[in-house]
Amino acid sequence: MEQKNYQRTTVTAALPYANGGVHIGHLAGVYVPADIYVRYLRLKNQDVIFIGGSDEHGVPITIRARKEGVTPQDIVDRYHSMIKKSFEDFGISFDIYSRTTSKTHHQLASDFFRKLYEEGKLLEKETEQYYDEEAKQFLADRYITGECPHCHNEGAYGDQCEKCGRDLSPTELLHPRSTISGSSPVLKKTKNWYLPLNEYQEWLKTWILEGHQEWRSNVYGQCKSWLDLDLQPRAMTRDLDWGIPVPVEGADGKVLYVWFDAPIGYISNTKELLPDSWEQWWKAPDTRLIHFIGKDNIVFHCIVFPVMLKAHGGYILPENVPANEFLNLEDDKISTSKNWAVWLHEYLVDFPGKQDVLRYVLTANAPETKDNNFTWKDFQERNNNELVAVYGNFVNRALQLTKKYFNGIVPACGELLEADRQALNELKEVKTKVESLLDVFKFRDAQKEAMNLARIGNRYITECEPWKVWKTDPKRVETILYISLQLVAHLSIAFEPFLPFSSAKLRRMLNLDRFNWDELSNTEILKPGYQLAEPELLFEKIEDETIEAQRQKLEATKRANEEAAYRAKEIKPVIDFSDFEKLDLRVGHIKACEKVKKANKLLKFTLDDGSGTDRTIVSGIAKFYEPEELIGKDVLFIANLAPRKLMGIESQGMILSAEDFNGDLSVTSLLRKVKPGSQVG
Repeated sequence: MEQKNYQRTTVTAALPYANGGVHIGHLAGVYVPADIYVRYLRLKNQDVIFIGGSDEHGVPITIRARKEGVTPQDIVDRYHSMIKKSFEDFGISFDIYSRTTSKTHHQLASDFFRKLYEEGKLLEKETEQYYDEEAKQFLADRYITGECPHCHNEGAYGDQCEKCGRDLSPTELLHPRSTISGSSPVLKKTKNWYLPLNEYQEWLKTWILEGHQEWRSNVYGQCKSWLDLDLQPRAMTRDLDWGIPVPVEGADGKVLYVWFDAPIGYISNTKELLPDSWEQWWKAPDTRLIHFIGKDNIVFHCIVFPVMLKAHGGYILPENVPANEFLNLEDDKISTSKNWAVWLHEYLVDFPGKQDVLRYVLTANAPETKDNNFTWKDFQERNNNELVAVYGNFVNRALQLTKKYFNGIVPACGELLEADRQALNELKEVKTKVESLLDVFKFRDAQKEAMNLARIGNRYITECEPWKVWKTDPKRVETILYISLQLVAHLSIAFEPFLPFSSAKLRRMLNLDRFNWDELSNTEILKPGYQLAEPELLFEKIEDETIEAQRQKLEATKRANEEAAYRAKEIKPVIDFSDFEKLDLRVGHIKACEKVKKANKLLKFTLDDGSGTDRTIVSGIAKFYEPEELIGKDVLFIANLAPRKLMGIESQGMILSAEDFNGDLSVTSLLRKVKPGSQVG
C-alpha cells in the first residue's frame, strides 16, 4: 500500500447514545484505545485533534422519554452531562465533547442532506410502513412488538428479537402491535429518501478490499461479507417527531435517520471547536482520518458514512477504522437494560482514584479481534500482581533506596558492568517496540511491552542488590540507582498514553516537568544532582472483601433480573374450557427412576398410572433431582400427549413441573394420598 505523508490526524470516537450512562464495555471497546492513540500522537508532537460528542436523536430516546413522562430533550440533557463527566473523570482527553442537538450540528447536517438532494444523489421512494391509527403516527421499528417468526418469542421488536438474536423487519412479526397504544397497526404508504448504496458497491470493493487490506481482520471481514452481497438503497429519513427535520418540501413529520445525522456530528463538532479552520481537518488531502468504534458500528463507518462523504464530495475518507469486538462481564453479555454492567460513575464511588487500574485492566483484556471477558477476580489479580507487585514495587524500591542513601538526589553514573549495559540496552529497545505496536493499533501488546520496563528494572535491582553492595562499594550503588532512576523516568513517559493519572503522579515524585516521546531514546532523562520529591506508593493492593462486594452486587442484579423476567412472563392467550378439557391430567406413582445414559438433563421414570401397565416418561429434570429422591412420590402427568422418542426411549406423556424465576424446576406433588390414575380436573 502506498505510504502517504500526512500533516495532521483527525481522530473520532463513536458518539455514545444519550439515553444512559457509560459502562466498561464502552470504555474498553472505543474510548480507552482512542485516548491511548491520541495521547501517543501528542507525545510525539504530532498535529492531532480528538473529536467526541453525544448522539442525541433516534427512537430509543423517545421511548425512554415517553416512559418517564418527560421530553426527549430532558433525557439527552441529563445523560449528555453524565457521559461527559464520566469521560473527564477517566482522562479521555477529547479536544471537544459536544452534542448532536447543537445549532451547529443541525445546520451542517441539514446542509449536507440538502446538497445530496439537490444534486440528485438520493432516491425518493414510497413504501408501506406500519401506522398506529389510535396514536395517529407511523411507527419506528422499536415501537412495534410481536411474535418472532423464528423462535416465537412474543416480545420481539420490529428490528430484532432479543431472545434468538435474529435481525427482523416489522412486517415479519406475527401479531404485531403498537407499544404506544397497544393496538394492531396497519400498513400505510409513506415517502422517504434513500442513499443508493448499490451504486457505490464497486467503488467500495476497490477502496476497501483492495486499498485497505491492512485493516483489522474483524473489520475487513465484516466489510467483505457485506460487499459480497448486493447492497441495497438505505433510507436516510424517518417518520418521527424527534430529530433534525428533513430540509426539503413535502417532508413534514420526517427527520433525518439517526445514522445519517450522527456521523456528521464528527464534522459539526470539529466546526464548533475550530470554526475558522475545521475544513483542513476534514477536507485537506494531507489529513488522516481515524474512526474508533465498536464492531456493531462497522457497517455504518466503513460503508454508509464513506458513501455519504463520497456522494457529497470534498471530504477525506477514513484511513483506518480500528473497531473492537465486545467485552463481556463475568462471562455474560453486558446489558444496559438489565443493568448487567459496571458503570463508570459507580466504579469511582467504590474505587476512588483508581481510574488507571480500570484503564490498565481493560487494555490488558482489550477485545481487539475477538470478544473478551472482564471479571472482578482478574481485575484484582492484575492490580495486585502487576501494577502493585511489578510496576509499583520497582518504582518504590528505586525511589526509597535513593532517598535512603542519597537524600533523594540522583547519583552520578560510574563504570558500567555487564548487568548495567544489559539494562540500558533493553531500555533503548522499549521505545521501538511500543511505538511499532501503537502505530498499528495493537494497544494490548503495547501496554505489555511498556510493563516490561518495570520487569527489567525489578530484575536489575534484584540482581545488583544495592542494599548489600552499599556496605562494601557505595560508588557501585550510585551507578545502580542512577540506572534504576532512568528506568523509572522512562516508565512515567511510556505509560503516559495508558495510565495518565499514575504517570502524572510519578512525574511529580521525579520533579519531571519536561517529557515527550523522544525522551524514551534518551538514557539520561534525570541528570546527576537532580533533586527528587518525596516518594509515595504508586498503587495499592485491593483486598478480597472489596472484590467480594462487587461480586455480590452483580449477584443481586442477576437475582433481580431473574425475578423481573419471571414476573414479566405474560399469561398465555385465553382459551375455552373445552380446550382445557382436551388435556387428560392424572396422578402417577413413581415406581422407578434412573438417569438416561449420555444425556445430562434426562431422567427416565417408570409410573404406575392406575391402568395395570407401567408407563414410561422421560423428563429433563436431572439437573435438579437425584433419581432416588423421586422414587415413591406421587406426581401429576399429562396422559394423552402423543408419544415421542428421546435418546431412543419412547416417552408416553409429560410430568408436570413448576419453573422458579431462577430457572429451577420443581416436580408437582400432592397434599394427600391419591390412587394412581386419578384424574385432575
